[in-house]
Amino acid sequence: VWNLIKTYTASSDADLSFVDGTDGVDFTAYDEFVFKFINIHPETDQVSLMVNFRDGGSSYDASKTTTTFRSGHNEGDSATQLGYVGDEGYDLANGTGDQYLFEGLGNDNDQSCSGYLHLFSPSDTTFVKHFISNFQGYRYNEYTANWYVAGYCNVTAAIDGVQFKMDSDNIDAGTISLYGIS
Repeated sequence: VWNLIKTYTASSDADLSFVDGTDGVDFTAYDEFVFKFINIHPETDQVSLMVNFRDGGSSYDASKTTTTFRSGHNEGDSATQLGYVGDEGYDLANGTGDQYLFEGLGNDNDQSCSGYLHLFSPSDTTFVKHFISNFQGYRYNEYTANWYVAGYCNVTAAIDGVQFKMDSDNIDAGTISLYGIS
């Protein structure tokens, strides 16, 4: 059963953060959480949607190890893409920086991305915290693209915050909803 916990609607926001203990968010209430993204649209052209996790402190800097691949197709039918993009700097190897979820978003009126991020057992204090995501979007260069990211927060402390933002400028529009799965 999907249980809606919180929905944020972006309006020129620098970030959208879901923090344990605020606005009804309780990362101890379920073992599985899903963030659903609908029409995330940036203010600036050619930017990337990012995620980071907080593990008890005040900073979003939990250590992560990730893997990333994407596929794409140009709307003019002139080029396609498929492959691993970690070698292009989109993966983290026990890094604390923000993780790419979708790269190259366009800010034309018809460009956005939608998708999900699934987070497993964020309040567990024994094991690492696994996550998977899948995003489909319309990029700045007239490509449709599908991004897959998976990995884990390499911490045994509970994850008590999840933050989404662009690598540059603000999230102009779109919604992010958090669901607990029971």
